[in-house]
Amino acid sequence: MNKWITIGAVLLALGVAAGAFGAHALAKRLDEYHLDVYHKAALYHFIHAIGILLVASLSAGGSIPVPSAEKICALLFVSIVVFSGSLYALAITDVRWLGAITPIGGTGFIAAWLWLAYCSWKHASV
Repeated sequence: MNKWITIGAVLLALGVAAGAFGAHALAKRLDEYHLDVYHKAALYHFIHAIGILLVASLSAGGSIPVPSAEKICALLFVSIVVFSGSLYALAITDVRWLGAITPIGGTGFIAAWLWLAYCSWKHASV
């Protein structure tokens, strides 16, 4: 699970960098709508990177099985790339079709959290 702690930490550093880039470099270049889209991408990026750390820590503490945690972390990672990546790109390029793939990442986030709930419940009742 250490690899997921490493990945989560790197994603958090990138989230801070992305947020700072949006606040400083893009603030005067993007209109209000696109800046809001960019900030939403950074927020979800950051929250779900923390989620990767949380899931890895829960697994290390024995609250959920390692194989399940590995899959949940992978799903969170892919969902960050799809959800936040598509919103970052949409905000910067204004290529509107990118917004059509964003819900795939959002669905991945929901699935990962529900999977965590299921694994936690099932592991607790064993």
